[in-house]
Amino acid sequence: MRPVPITRPPCQNPNPAMGAAAMLVAASVLLAQPAGAAGAPVIESERHAFRVVTVTDGLEYPWGLAFLPDGDLLVTERPGRLRRVSDGRLLPEPVAGVPEVFARGHGGLLDVVLHPQFADNRLVYLSYSRPGAEGATTAVIRGRLEGQALAGVEDVIEAQAWGRVPVHFGARLLFDRAGFLYVTIGDRGTMENSQDRSNHAGVTLRLHDDGRVPADNPFVGQQGIRPEIWTWGNRNAQGMAVHPETGEIWQAEHGPKGGDELNLMRPGSNYGWPEITHGLNYNGAVISEHTAKPGMEQPVVYWVPSIATSGLTIYAGEAFPGWRGDALVGGLVGRHVARVTLGNGAPEIREQLLEGYGARIRDVRTGPDGLVYLLTDAAEGAILRLEPAN
Repeated sequence: MRPVPITRPPCQNPNPAMGAAAMLVAASVLLAQPAGAAGAPVIESERHAFRVVTVTDGLEYPWGLAFLPDGDLLVTERPGRLRRVSDGRLLPEPVAGVPEVFARGHGGLLDVVLHPQFADNRLVYLSYSRPGAEGATTAVIRGRLEGQALAGVEDVIEAQAWGRVPVHFGARLLFDRAGFLYVTIGDRGTMENSQDRSNHAGVTLRLHDDGRVPADNPFVGQQGIRPEIWTWGNRNAQGMAVHPETGEIWQAEHGPKGGDELNLMRPGSNYGWPEITHGLNYNGAVISEHTAKPGMEQPVVYWVPSIATSGLTIYAGEAFPGWRGDALVGGLVGRHVARVTLGNGAPEIREQLLEGYGARIRDVRTGPDGLVYLLTDAAEGAILRLEPAN
């Protein structure tokens, strides 16, 4: 697959036309519907006109978002709090039972996902940077949500990715259709880690829901390789999503100065960092002369200059039919949501949504109502929702 660079997306004439199904969704009861949503300004994009509505604000560096069956939301705050939003109101007290986190640099309380059978077992999974004698590492725990507390909290995995540099924890979580849990682990600020499979840094892990190693993981039984590893050669994946039609797993990889990537993940594959990259070091130094090598996967899309990719969803809702099957990728430095049409695994159309809105986008999720939810990365962060204008 030949990678396609994204520089400045072309601007197309907007087409706000929507089908009947989308209008029905827009007219339905929305998650945490705030007052005055219809009065928000209309933003025109290539395929749809939409409004940006604030679901709730007052969040301190929100990082991950999950949707409860009763319509409430769970959202993590990087300093170490798990918050609940009910009927558009941020409950004043955090959810109890969250472990101590290493809240420095990129570290803190990071992602949150629900177990696929949450309705029966009430299990919530959290990733975070765990402090220890060797600095910090990425860890995942789970606990039963009982009211405003997590009960029976237990470890799922403590990554062997310890380090004293407080960056590149990865920590994005995902369950696939078969119920396997995927965890991204960054290179922890030491790029050579990503080509060393004797540790967990710079990889994607694949686990059973309780942390056990699946027997069909690609490196099970291979000496000197951690059996939890599913992919390697990753720098710091900050977004991960299951394709709604194919079941394939996609990742948004946070690159250095340039070289952010959107990758189609294949088990046992090496994604090349730092042997191949389209980016430079932050001081302008060359990391590698190579953008391709045999045996290393190519990105489907890469960004030069970097937008600092973050959360990722592959849209499958009814509210925005023109975006179905498209990847929506958050941009922190880019301060927008990149829309990438994936047709046959290759991007066809590209657009920057919310360009000029001014918000650092930390996470992008499709809600059960078919609307797009965003987290803004700020000391006074918010949950935003994109709604069709008509």
